[in-house]
Amino acid sequence: MWLAKAKYAIWKNLNDVRATFPGADQVVVGSDKKVIVFNIGGNHYRLICAVHFNRGNLYVLRFMTHAEYSKDNWKKEL
Repeated sequence: MWLAKAKYAIWKNLNDVRATFPGADQVVVGSDKKVIVFNIGGNHYRLICAVHFNRGNLYVLRFMTHAEYSKDNWKKEL
């Protein structure tokens, strides 16, 4: 379901992303870059993506369980 929606989405900003996925959050990581966190599978998983709105590209950076996400180690690695 997530992939089907994201594949054809045309997002210009975070508000557009949230119109499609209301639970999406923007997070600043260790490199001072912004990523978007999606809740997947009934809030059991997290999908971390870089979205380049100006190019219309989405890059999957991490897929993890909620427990792994909560440890915050991933923020230091990105």
